[in-house]
Amino acid sequence: MLQLETVRVSYGGLRALDGVDLQVGKGEFVAIVGPNGAGKTTLFRAISGVVPLESGRMLYEGNDLASVEPHDRAELGIAHVPEGRQVFRSLSVLENLEMGAQPPHARHEWKRTEELVFTLFPKLSERRRQPAGTLSGGEQQMVAIARGLASKPRLLMLDEPSMGLAPAIADQIFECIERVHREQGIAILLVEQRVAEALETCDRGYVLESGRIVLQGTHDTLLSDARVKKAYLGL
Repeated sequence: MLQLETVRVSYGGLRALDGVDLQVGKGEFVAIVGPNGAGKTTLFRAISGVVPLESGRMLYEGNDLASVEPHDRAELGIAHVPEGRQVFRSLSVLENLEMGAQPPHARHEWKRTEELVFTLFPKLSERRRQPAGTLSGGEQQMVAIARGLASKPRLLMLDEPSMGLAPAIADQIFECIERVHREQGIAILLVEQRVAEALETCDRGYVLESGRIVLQGTHDTLLSDARVKKAYLGL
């Protein structure tokens, strides 16, 4: 589905991504973990087209993303839920979700999608007319994920969905993400600071450090790796 080949990205002469190779298969759950400043968010921005490639290739279902404008990538089935939630605070929950349903195929299926997201996130159904800026942090994260789902993606990219949330609320968000993957068959690409939860949930994972992939494998392989245990799991 998604294939990155030797991707390099630089900012102001500093290389943020240095030869990244990564794959996400159809319906697969892939996690990317690593320290702050490793390049995880830059990777997502490159896939979304927010930052240009210095070199390398990104292919999505056979399409070279370099030839696809950033605003057209949602129409290919890519949804990016950025870190920090970034909801439209003055708009209602429902209006936020409708903003996500912009691709033509998503607008056509909006009523069905609306029912789906309110089933997944019943709290949002209760608050559908409420301004998103008045919601709790966890509820705003639900809005951000639901807005991504409103575009009817085949690949959902989630950047640090637990950021700033209390542990119990973060657990609820992880449960929602797992349910989306399990019930909807959507491929998930997750960047997450809660390494144990991310690796336990995913099919496969990558460890990104200083712009390079230093480890990859199934969740069992990474959770049992001595370097991962020491650096990220505190064991």
